[in-house]
Amino acid sequence: MAQTQKTQSADDRLILALDVPNIVQGLELAARLGDAVSFYKIGLGMLTGGGFALANELKAEHGKRIFMDLKLFDIGATIETAVRGLAQYDLDFLTVQGDPQVVRAAAEGKGGSDLKILAVTILTSLDRTDLDENLIRAGDISEITLERAARALEAGADGIIASPHEAKAIRALPQAKGKLIVTPGVRPLGADEGDQKRIATPRAALENGADYIVVGRPIWRATDPRQAARDLIATLP
Repeated sequence: MAQTQKTQSADDRLILALDVPNIVQGLELAARLGDAVSFYKIGLGMLTGGGFALANELKAEHGKRIFMDLKLFDIGATIETAVRGLAQYDLDFLTVQGDPQVVRAAAEGKGGSDLKILAVTILTSLDRTDLDENLIRAGDISEITLERAARALEAGADGIIASPHEAKAIRALPQAKGKLIVTPGVRPLGADEGDQKRIATPRAALENGADYIVVGRPIWRATDPRQAARDLIATLP
């Protein structure tokens, strides 16, 4: 494996979502971003386009940190086996659904590796109407998210994926001491909301207690993605 050094000019709190179709476009975008971004998220949409190969190359050849956003959900034995295999890839973050039995199995599967298991509470693309359609119990979406976060942390999650609107309340949970909060649904001022419904600016998300923010299209759709990343980082507290 090639020896690499971590880039110095990037801010690890910014995670760039590589929501592109394949490894070729992913590497091209990473090259354009250069040292402006040190942490990348690779999701389900990239898996058939070489997502794991891209993760390995960015990690081994370019010294980047990698967040695999797979939102795993299955029976405990399958989750444990899957996470044990994924832990061999030297990944940094991995998402699973925040159901306690899933989190417990994932925590067991990661063993003594440095992989951080992040639990998904309620997707930031969902609102109360969506929860009703999915037969999720009645109640305020923020309260449900908070309760799911507490249960996931008690089950062994290293952190929580949650809307920036719930980050402050999650950070105040006793169970959240020393844990990570990663917030998607982050948009710079003036950016298109896209498919997100519960959003905030990067600064607001961090001030509300998030440790990391996930941003995709507002950066990689920019005319100059590297400058867009630097401009966003300049707004962070």
